Amino acid sequence: MNIHCSSGKNQYFIFCFILSVVLLHGCSSVPEQSLDSSAAIKPSTSSHADYLYIIGPGDVLDIFVWKNPEVSTSVIVRPDGMINAPLVDDIKVSDKKPSEVAKDIEAALAEYIREPIVTVTVNKFIGPYHEQVRVIGEAANPMTLAYHEDMTLLDVIIAVNGLTEFADGNGALLSRVIDEQYQQFNIRIDDLLQDGDMSANVDVLPGDIIVIPESWF
Repeated sequence: MNIHCSSGKNQYFIFCFILSVVLLHGCSSVPEQSLDSSAAIKPSTSSHADYLYIIGPGDVLDIFVWKNPEVSTSVIVRPDGMINAPLVDDIKVSDKKPSEVAKDIEAALAEYIREPIVTVTVNKFIGPYHEQVRVIGEAANPMTLAYHEDMTLLDVIIAVNGLTEFADGNGALLSRVIDEQYQQFNIRIDDLLQDGDMSANVDVLPGDIIVIPESWF
Protein backbone atom coordinates (compact mmCIF):
# COMPACT_ATOMS: atom_id res chain seq x y z
CA MET A 1 0.00 0.00 0.00
CA ASN A 2 2.80 2.40 0.88
CA ILE A 3 4.61 1.57 -2.37
CA HIS A 4 1.44 2.29 -4.33
CA CYS A 5 1.02 5.69 -2.67
CA SER A 6 4.64 6.61 -3.37
CA SER A 7 4.19 5.72 -7.02
CA GLY A 8 1.05 7.83 -7.20
CA LYS A 9 2.87 10.80 -5.66
CA ASN A 10 5.76 10.43 -8.10
CA GLN A 11 3.36 10.39 -11.01
CA TYR A 12 1.65 13.47 -9.62
CA PHE A 13 4.95 15.38 -9.28
CA ILE A 14 6.00 14.35 -12.81
CA PHE A 15 2.66 15.55 -14.16
CA CYS A 16 3.02 18.90 -12.37
CA PHE A 17 6.57 19.32 -13.68
CA ILE A 18 5.50 18.65 -17.27
CA LEU A 19 2.54 20.99 -16.90
CA SER A 20 4.76 23.78 -15.56
CA VAL A 21 7.20 23.37 -18.47
CA VAL A 22 4.37 23.56 -20.98
CA LEU A 23 2.91 26.65 -19.33
CA LEU A 24 6.28 28.38 -19.18
CA HIS A 25 6.85 27.59 -22.83
CA GLY A 26 3.42 28.97 -23.69
CA CYS A 27 4.08 32.13 -21.72
CA SER A 28 7.41 32.65 -23.40
CA SER A 29 5.74 32.50 -26.81
CA VAL A 30 3.29 35.33 -26.01
CA PRO A 31 4.52 38.53 -27.65
CA GLU A 32 5.64 41.43 -25.53
CA GLN A 33 3.92 43.90 -27.88
CA SER A 34 0.85 45.72 -26.68
CA LEU A 35 -1.73 47.61 -28.67
CA ASP A 36 -3.41 50.85 -27.65
CA SER A 37 -5.29 53.57 -29.46
CA SER A 38 -2.09 55.51 -30.19
CA ALA A 39 -0.39 52.61 -31.97
CA ALA A 40 0.20 53.20 -35.68
CA ILE A 41 -0.07 49.57 -36.76
CA LYS A 42 -1.23 48.93 -40.33
CA PRO A 43 -1.65 45.58 -42.06
CA SER A 44 -0.34 45.04 -45.55
CA THR A 45 -3.87 44.95 -46.98
CA SER A 46 -5.67 48.02 -45.68
CA SER A 47 -6.15 50.49 -42.85
CA HIS A 48 -8.83 52.86 -41.69
CA ALA A 49 -7.25 55.57 -43.82
CA ASP A 50 -7.40 53.77 -47.16
CA TYR A 51 -10.12 51.18 -46.63
CA LEU A 52 -12.34 50.40 -49.62
CA TYR A 53 -15.02 47.74 -49.40
CA ILE A 54 -14.24 44.45 -51.12
CA ILE A 55 -17.10 42.17 -52.26
CA GLY A 56 -17.34 38.67 -50.84
CA PRO A 57 -19.59 35.57 -50.97
CA GLY A 58 -23.06 36.18 -49.56
CA ASP A 59 -23.11 39.88 -50.43
CA VAL A 60 -26.22 41.15 -52.20
CA LEU A 61 -25.42 43.35 -55.20
CA ASP A 62 -27.81 45.80 -56.81
CA ILE A 63 -26.91 46.12 -60.49
CA PHE A 64 -28.36 49.15 -62.27
CA VAL A 65 -27.94 49.50 -66.03
CA TRP A 66 -28.81 53.01 -67.17
CA LYS A 67 -31.83 53.13 -69.52
CA ASN A 68 -32.04 49.31 -69.44
CA PRO A 69 -34.32 48.30 -66.55
CA GLU A 70 -34.87 44.86 -68.09
CA VAL A 71 -31.26 43.89 -67.32
CA SER A 72 -31.04 45.72 -63.99
CA THR A 73 -31.31 43.29 -61.09
CA SER A 74 -30.24 42.24 -57.60
CA VAL A 75 -28.05 39.15 -57.17
CA ILE A 76 -26.41 37.20 -54.34
CA VAL A 77 -22.71 36.45 -54.66
CA ARG A 78 -22.32 32.67 -54.70
CA PRO A 79 -19.89 30.81 -52.41
CA ASP A 80 -17.47 30.53 -55.35
CA GLY A 81 -17.43 34.33 -55.67
CA MET A 82 -19.37 34.37 -58.95
CA ILE A 83 -22.70 35.90 -60.00
CA ASN A 84 -25.18 35.43 -62.82
CA ALA A 85 -27.13 38.39 -64.17
CA PRO A 86 -29.22 39.05 -67.27
CA LEU A 87 -26.93 38.65 -70.31
CA VAL A 88 -24.00 38.04 -67.95
CA ASP A 89 -23.03 34.46 -67.05
CA ASP A 90 -20.61 33.42 -64.30
CA ILE A 91 -18.70 36.62 -63.75
CA LYS A 92 -16.14 36.74 -60.92
CA VAL A 93 -16.89 39.47 -58.38
CA SER A 94 -15.35 38.29 -55.10
CA ASP A 95 -12.29 40.27 -53.90
CA LYS A 96 -13.20 43.16 -56.19
CA LYS A 97 -14.47 46.65 -55.48
CA PRO A 98 -18.01 47.50 -56.68
CA SER A 99 -16.59 49.92 -59.25
CA GLU A 100 -14.42 47.15 -60.70
CA VAL A 101 -17.41 44.81 -60.95
CA ALA A 102 -19.40 47.56 -62.71
CA LYS A 103 -16.69 47.84 -65.36
CA ASP A 104 -16.59 44.06 -65.82
CA ILE A 105 -20.37 43.97 -66.32
CA GLU A 106 -20.16 46.87 -68.77
CA ALA A 107 -17.61 44.92 -70.80
CA ALA A 108 -19.85 41.83 -70.82
CA LEU A 109 -22.97 43.81 -71.77
CA ALA A 110 -21.19 45.71 -74.54
CA GLU A 111 -21.79 42.70 -76.77
CA TYR A 112 -25.54 43.29 -76.52
CA ILE A 113 -26.01 46.95 -75.47
CA ARG A 114 -24.39 49.99 -77.00
CA GLU A 115 -22.13 51.77 -74.49
CA PRO A 116 -23.78 50.40 -71.33
CA ILE A 117 -23.43 52.39 -68.13
CA VAL A 118 -23.53 50.19 -65.02
CA THR A 119 -23.66 51.04 -61.32
CA VAL A 120 -23.10 48.35 -58.67
CA THR A 121 -24.02 48.92 -55.04
CA VAL A 122 -23.78 46.50 -52.14
CA ASN A 123 -27.10 45.99 -50.38
CA LYS A 124 -26.08 43.33 -47.83
CA PHE A 125 -22.54 43.39 -46.48
CA ILE A 126 -20.56 40.29 -45.55
CA GLY A 127 -17.26 40.70 -47.35
CA PRO A 128 -14.56 38.17 -48.23
CA TYR A 129 -13.45 35.75 -45.53
CA HIS A 130 -9.94 37.15 -45.31
CA GLU A 131 -11.32 40.57 -44.37
CA GLN A 132 -13.80 39.39 -41.74
CA VAL A 133 -13.06 39.89 -38.04
CA ARG A 134 -13.08 36.71 -35.94
CA VAL A 135 -13.71 36.62 -32.19
CA ILE A 136 -13.10 33.34 -30.36
CA GLY A 137 -12.75 32.17 -26.76
CA GLU A 138 -14.62 33.65 -23.81
CA ALA A 139 -16.87 36.04 -25.70
CA ALA A 140 -20.53 35.73 -24.78
CA ASN A 141 -21.29 35.00 -28.42
CA PRO A 142 -18.13 34.15 -30.39
CA MET A 143 -18.62 34.90 -34.06
CA THR A 144 -17.25 36.15 -37.35
CA LEU A 145 -18.10 39.78 -38.11
CA ALA A 146 -18.17 41.68 -41.36
CA TYR A 147 -15.64 44.48 -41.17
CA HIS A 148 -16.95 48.05 -41.17
CA GLU A 149 -14.98 51.23 -41.69
CA ASP A 150 -13.63 52.75 -38.46
CA MET A 151 -14.42 49.60 -36.47
CA THR A 152 -12.95 49.58 -32.96
CA LEU A 153 -12.50 47.01 -30.21
CA LEU A 154 -15.57 48.38 -28.39
CA ASP A 155 -17.69 47.87 -31.52
CA VAL A 156 -16.55 44.25 -31.67
CA ILE A 157 -17.22 43.55 -27.98
CA ILE A 158 -20.73 45.02 -28.27
CA ALA A 159 -21.39 42.83 -31.32
CA VAL A 160 -20.42 39.65 -29.44
CA ASN A 161 -22.55 40.68 -26.41
CA GLY A 162 -19.60 41.22 -24.10
CA LEU A 163 -17.52 38.63 -22.26
CA THR A 164 -18.39 35.59 -20.17
CA GLU A 165 -17.90 35.66 -16.40
CA PHE A 166 -14.84 33.42 -16.86
CA ALA A 167 -13.04 35.69 -19.35
CA ASP A 168 -9.60 37.19 -18.83
CA GLY A 169 -10.20 40.35 -20.80
CA ASN A 170 -6.78 41.86 -20.20
CA GLY A 171 -5.16 38.62 -21.31
CA ALA A 172 -6.77 38.82 -24.75
CA LEU A 173 -4.66 38.74 -27.89
CA LEU A 174 -5.20 40.32 -31.30
CA SER A 175 -3.58 38.64 -34.30
CA ARG A 176 -3.00 40.82 -37.36
CA VAL A 177 -1.32 40.33 -40.73
CA ILE A 178 1.55 42.78 -41.13
CA ASP A 179 3.97 42.41 -44.04
CA GLU A 180 2.34 39.06 -44.92
CA GLN A 181 2.98 37.60 -41.45
CA TYR A 182 0.76 37.23 -38.40
CA GLN A 183 1.81 39.30 -35.40
CA GLN A 184 0.16 39.19 -31.99
CA PHE A 185 -0.62 42.08 -29.66
CA ASN A 186 -1.96 42.22 -26.12
CA ILE A 187 -5.26 44.08 -25.82
CA ARG A 188 -6.95 45.26 -22.60
CA ILE A 189 -10.65 44.53 -22.80
CA ASP A 190 -11.20 44.63 -19.01
CA ASP A 191 -9.60 48.08 -18.76
CA LEU A 192 -11.87 49.27 -21.55
CA LEU A 193 -15.11 47.81 -20.19
CA GLN A 194 -14.62 48.05 -16.44
CA ASP A 195 -12.50 51.19 -16.11
CA GLY A 196 -13.58 53.09 -19.21
CA ASP A 197 -9.95 53.41 -20.34
CA MET A 198 -10.42 54.62 -23.92
CA SER A 199 -6.73 54.17 -24.71
CA ALA A 200 -7.62 50.46 -24.77
CA ASN A 201 -10.24 51.04 -27.49
CA VAL A 202 -7.90 50.09 -30.33
CA ASP A 203 -8.68 50.15 -34.01
CA VAL A 204 -9.77 46.83 -35.50
CA LEU A 205 -8.71 46.19 -39.08
CA PRO A 206 -9.85 43.73 -41.77
CA GLY A 207 -8.77 40.16 -41.05
CA ASP A 208 -8.03 40.69 -37.34
CA ILE A 209 -8.48 37.70 -35.03
CA ILE A 210 -9.29 38.33 -31.35
CA VAL A 211 -8.71 35.50 -28.87
CA ILE A 212 -10.16 35.91 -25.37
CA PRO A 213 -8.76 33.38 -22.87
CA GLU A 214 -10.36 31.97 -19.75
CA SER A 215 -9.26 33.40 -16.43
CA TRP A 216 -7.33 31.09 -14.11
CA PHE A 217 -8.96 32.55 -11.05
